[in-house]
Amino acid sequence: MTASFLVLTASFLALTAQAESLWEVTADSRLSLERGLENLSQTQTSDGNWGTKDLGVVSMGVLAYMSDGHAPGRGKYGSILERALDYVLTNAKPSGLLNINGEGRDMYNHGLSTFVLGQAYGMTNNDRVGPVLDRALTLIIKCQGPDGGWDYKAAPIGGHDLSLAVMQAKALRSAVDSGFSVPPAVTDLAIRHVRRYYAPAEGDRNLPEEEQKKRPGQFTYDGNYGRKTLAMAAAGVVCLQEFAQYDDWRIPKNIDVIEAAIAEAAANPAGGLGMDAYTLYYVAQALYQVGGEPWQRSYPLLREKIIRSQNQVKNTPAYGGWGDIYQTSVCCFVLAIPNRYLPILQEGKIDSLRKQFSK
Repeated sequence: MTASFLVLTASFLALTAQAESLWEVTADSRLSLERGLENLSQTQTSDGNWGTKDLGVVSMGVLAYMSDGHAPGRGKYGSILERALDYVLTNAKPSGLLNINGEGRDMYNHGLSTFVLGQAYGMTNNDRVGPVLDRALTLIIKCQGPDGGWDYKAAPIGGHDLSLAVMQAKALRSAVDSGFSVPPAVTDLAIRHVRRYYAPAEGDRNLPEEEQKKRPGQFTYDGNYGRKTLAMAAAGVVCLQEFAQYDDWRIPKNIDVIEAAIAEAAANPAGGLGMDAYTLYYVAQALYQVGGEPWQRSYPLLREKIIRSQNQVKNTPAYGGWGDIYQTSVCCFVLAIPNRYLPILQEGKIDSLRKQFSK
């Protein structure tokens, strides 16, 4: 399957979905997104990195623009997007590693950057992106540990948690979306690894599965229910969805956790976003991937919180943003999800993914 075919397919699905889901976008959300993208264009530094060496954060800037259909070198924001993408590509190491900010951030920056490069390649078929993406994907596969997880450092050693697994899950899925292959053994092991981070609210996480299904529970940072967070509840859902485990019983339990948190945040109009940008990034994707009533109920609540929390002080550098480059990029991405321009936002249970990630 060629990247060009993927682009055409994504475009067709995007147009169809937009026609069917006009409720997702409002005049206010469209204006808010445009202001956010303009803020990013005004705050970008000359080298394209917005003043950060974290390639993952720079990649989020790339994602914000691509989510609204912008392409490198073309259109209103083409030069902004091109500079940011060039910064990431130029700083890719010969090993394939996409991190220049200390080995303790290896797989965070690498996973996020690989995910975005996969989307960029799927949308543009850029000749510079393909080889870098190929090496980045190979590194993720080589760095998977024996238990199926990944470490903070780019090496197949211990120190694993769900925050690392979700970064690599999205990267692997993104590469598959763009026509690359991932060995089934890698995804099978990763799926088992992710499921180990689910814990029941009461009782041992090693209880028989049928018993766990009867109890409330959620995904956690490290399998310890005491370390449960909203971000990890969403991250677990995202992992299972990216690996095509659409019918896993853990998904609805975590969606319940997510929807309850969103409803609580929406009830507090003065509470800003109600969650940090990192959490918002995964919460929005988890809802979108599951779709149906959870998406219809909760996305408008998220959308309105984002709009209300945007900086409205005109004639200041902060106008139109939500804080730093990462926060602003995440908010733009979430507002742009209904566009469905990204390959990873194709709707439906994709049969080819079931075959690729069979388990």
